[in-house]
Amino acid sequence: MMEIDFVAWLGMALRWLHLITGIAWIGSSFYFIWLDNNLKAPTDEKDKKDGVGGALWAVHGGGFYHKKKYQVAPDHMPEDLHWFKWEAYFTWISGFLLLALIYYYGAGIFLIDQNKMVFAPWQAILTGLGFLASGWVIYDGLCRSRIGENNSLFGLIWFILLTVMAYGLTQVFSDRGAIIHLGAVIGTVMAANVFMVIIPNQKKVVAALLKGETPDPALGIKAKQRSLHNNYMTLPVLLIMVSSHYPVMISHDYNWLIVAGMGIVAWLIRHFFNLKHRGEVNYFYPVAGIVAFIIIMLWASPMSAGKKAEGPEVSDAEIKVMMTKHCSSCHSDAPHHDAFDQAPAGLMLDKMAEVKLHAPRIYQQVVASDLMPLGNESRMTEEERRKLALWLKALDQ
Repeated sequence: MMEIDFVAWLGMALRWLHLITGIAWIGSSFYFIWLDNNLKAPTDEKDKKDGVGGALWAVHGGGFYHKKKYQVAPDHMPEDLHWFKWEAYFTWISGFLLLALIYYYGAGIFLIDQNKMVFAPWQAILTGLGFLASGWVIYDGLCRSRIGENNSLFGLIWFILLTVMAYGLTQVFSDRGAIIHLGAVIGTVMAANVFMVIIPNQKKVVAALLKGETPDPALGIKAKQRSLHNNYMTLPVLLIMVSSHYPVMISHDYNWLIVAGMGIVAWLIRHFFNLKHRGEVNYFYPVAGIVAFIIIMLWASPMSAGKKAEGPEVSDAEIKVMMTKHCSSCHSDAPHHDAFDQAPAGLMLDKMAEVKLHAPRIYQQVVASDLMPLGNESRMTEEERRKLALWLKALDQ
């Protein structure tokens, strides 16, 4: 009977859906921020009388477009009104299902690090969900407070709180689990902005128009503020989405601080483009972003070089024993780990020839970072990592 790895196929489908819907959501978000920043005051007297606050002519795909934005709303409802919401909803739904499939269903491997916190899977899952819920509650409370009236002050405080949250997550979860949960917190806030504020406020405006009433301008202002917040949170989320590919960032001893620093880089880049779209070109921001990136790289690199490779020579036999103890349960011709039917990435580390062939990759995953073994299930010690570093170093000589 043919065997199908449903978890692997489901994971691929969810990741693909998450990518597709994320592109649709981010694309529309970026476009409308660009549109708002490029609107010009109307010159047509009829537009002014109708309450048009800004207009823009554009050309794309061989066609000409004339876009208008009303200061509050038109005097009557159009028959066909498009709502931009499902892109956000399906991005969050697919992302949460992916989080549940990889980090909750596989909590013992990908989420829990027994060296940090001894969790039962259900405890780790509830903790993760608690971070997601509390992130929204804190953010929404800030927005509704006096702090939310000042975007600059709000941004600074929210950044500090996210940094504190990143630190807290790295103290209780595996490095991968911690950073991906930070991204999930931000993504949840962004989707909740759409679901809890932006769309409800737009519906209230529509309801007022249908009743022949004048909509409350504050509804649009609050929705616009949340949309702007989402715009600035987008680039950090994108970085976190692909963070598992970069051990130099997520497995660093100060990974929470590196992610915070990269968040500053993302803000500088996004702010440059938002200003540029308003006609205010200020190259201080991209230059500052590049400088900040270089500073982070130079600061982090010496400390991510791995365990100090000093000591007596380590034999192939010792490494063979180490690989058998910590690696071959997953990385072998016939894995006996419950989570894998085939060796991840096709690596057969029960064969010394394969170990030597993939030495640089092993160094990055095991020595330079602590990503492997997953969740450190086999309790690999620092001394063992140091010996592996010494042996790998000898291969290069």
